[in-house]
Amino acid sequence: MQTLSSADITRLEAYFAAAEHVCIVVHTHPDGDAIGSGAALLAYLRRCRHTDATLLLPDSAPDTLGFLLPEEGLVDAACAPQEAAARIAACDLLVCLDMSGFGRAEALSAPLSACRAPKVLIDHHLHPERASFDLVFSETEISSASELLYQVLLALPGVGSAERLPLAVLTPLMAGMTTDTNNFSNSVWPSTLQMASELLAAGVDRDALLDQIYHNYRENRFRAMGAFLERMTITPDGVAYAVLDRGFLRRYDVQDGETEGFVNLPLGIAGVCMSIFLKEDEGHFRVSIRSRAGVSANRLAAEAFHGGGHACAAGGKLYFPADIPAPEAAGGYIATVTARFMRNQGPSQSE
Repeated sequence: MQTLSSADITRLEAYFAAAEHVCIVVHTHPDGDAIGSGAALLAYLRRCRHTDATLLLPDSAPDTLGFLLPEEGLVDAACAPQEAAARIAACDLLVCLDMSGFGRAEALSAPLSACRAPKVLIDHHLHPERASFDLVFSETEISSASELLYQVLLALPGVGSAERLPLAVLTPLMAGMTTDTNNFSNSVWPSTLQMASELLAAGVDRDALLDQIYHNYRENRFRAMGAFLERMTITPDGVAYAVLDRGFLRRYDVQDGETEGFVNLPLGIAGVCMSIFLKEDEGHFRVSIRSRAGVSANRLAAEAFHGGGHACAAGGKLYFPADIPAPEAAGGYIATVTARFMRNQGPSQSE
């Protein structure tokens, strides 16, 4: 990770000091990193700076991550779109986390673009939309937005160490970093382990956190997981893929968040270098891609699924009928585009 600019930290401190009404926004379909970093910043502003701050979620959080949601200062834009838009319009500082640009907030994109307040971005994805923001903290060689936010908070005047931050800030940061690394199995850097050590020393109960994250699912998840593996196809190029249509999701009563981690499972198979997981939504499939080092998940997401992400972890969408005539054609589409992609896959590059 690169050293944070002292000038940028000074500007952020000035923004925080002047702000009376802060809006924090994360990406659509919020995951553990989005909710963790958002909840942490909300707690910092409210508890440490006594600032009126609101965390806006473009979509409802999965029940599996409900334990991270703050009791106060949260607006679910899926349930209260007018309130969310009004808070964005009235804020005097906007902070976007774990998203490269306003488009990742989907329904909130228009009010975010129209917001006249200073805009700050803290993100770990490729190609941040710098022109949309007044201040950008962007780093790709880091595990998560939660880790980057942690480094930013430490650099602020009067902080300096984890012990000076309350557990209400530190615990969601640990959760965000843990989920985005798949419990330290990918995107782990020296700074990631240092952060984990510092949070543990400051009193974060990681055992309790892991229990909440990984040991609190409904039985349905595991029934669906077995069926997911039964549906998995492995191509001659070592690409594993599975498509979960609406019929499957209804049959197993799959709720948001309950397929978290499914895409990683095929990478445990010898010879599999890429895993692609499709989950049907309204008019499109949500696409998750994971890969081994040397095979670019990000490049495939950009070329075939209107998406992007990181070298070994990316996502996107597959639309019907724009990209494929019907949901039933998804498997054939994946087989075709991945065969072409693997033929043209060049040497690994730092993206």
